[in-house]
Amino acid sequence: MTKRDFYEILGVPKNVSKDDLKKAYRKLAMQYHPDRNPGDKESEEKFKEAAEAYEILNNDDKRAKYDRFGHDGVRGNGYGSQGFSDINDIFSHFSDIFGAGGGSSIFDDFFGGGQQRGRQRGRGTPGSDLKVTLKLTLEEIAEGVSKKIKVKKQVKCDKCSGSGAEANTAKKKCPICNGTGEIRSISRSVFGQFVNITACANCNGEGEVIDTPCKKCMGDGRVNDDVTVKIDVPAGVHEGSYMTIRGEGNAGKRGGQPGNIIVVFKEEEHEYFIREEDDIVYDLTITFPEAVLGTEVDVPTLIGKARLKIDSGTQSGKLLKMRDKGIKHLNHSGRGDQIVRVLVNIPQKLSNKEKELLKELAEQPNFKTSDKENDKGFFKRFGL
Repeated sequence: MTKRDFYEILGVPKNVSKDDLKKAYRKLAMQYHPDRNPGDKESEEKFKEAAEAYEILNNDDKRAKYDRFGHDGVRGNGYGSQGFSDINDIFSHFSDIFGAGGGSSIFDDFFGGGQQRGRQRGRGTPGSDLKVTLKLTLEEIAEGVSKKIKVKKQVKCDKCSGSGAEANTAKKKCPICNGTGEIRSISRSVFGQFVNITACANCNGEGEVIDTPCKKCMGDGRVNDDVTVKIDVPAGVHEGSYMTIRGEGNAGKRGGQPGNIIVVFKEEEHEYFIREEDDIVYDLTITFPEAVLGTEVDVPTLIGKARLKIDSGTQSGKLLKMRDKGIKHLNHSGRGDQIVRVLVNIPQKLSNKEKELLKELAEQPNFKTSDKENDKGFFKRFGL
């Protein structure tokens, strides 16, 4: 089953701060907590899913790997690798969230025990992410490659420097939210008092409005442009995996943080090779005499030609391994192998002379099958 995006699980943007990440996880942990959903397997799975997402995104190193390479980048570093065999392991691992062994509990914030925190208004509106597909050959995947691509995206308006306002004009405080950028409402329930905070629709959460919009960008602070972006692709990426180039997406609106470029990799079909994880498979066709007598042949690899010895008596279908001729590993040193599958060519058309020679060879001891009589006896048992 395809794993869901960790940011999607927690319902947060990719530029989320650690404080907001923690708040989002607390909200989900509250919603799917086993004490509130006794015996509900679906809630328990969602509780575990949220724990895995938070465990990765709350760790700077793991989050950086996940942001660049997705689930491939943190394979073996997530929820399972921490040894969370049951719900109690999650409570122990995240004691700062659940209150075990000190620290505020997840329920403190909801039932009055926690310290109330203010919400800081962000500057501008963040830019959106861009998704691009990058085709790669096996040779490029094997060694890694740097590529330049041209993307059409929103960039900061050069006339107003991204402010969205005409020159010599000023912004003013939003009259609806009084410059806070947010609207607060209070609701009460059996669990206590809740404060709901939403972004002000009049100023889009910025706290300021523009009197005279810039004529070039119409007050948006951004214009469309074609931009060349360099992508450094590491060796070992897979079809469908992706990496994130931070800050290269659409520019933020009126000073907001820029989005990212999500580069999705597409592996081009190769003329000779089939990929099996980090190994590559190559079909080598040899003649019947070469299979019988043995030979040495040049075979293509991802890094040039290499000499391969074929032992005498090699059977069709035999697999030969050429070590370290495959694809470099993504997350650790070393590389895969090249597997050569030997196929013996059986000629379909023979001259009279060739037929006579083969008939003569067929009478020689080494060209007779020792199991011929046994095979006949086997079939006789079944009346064939």
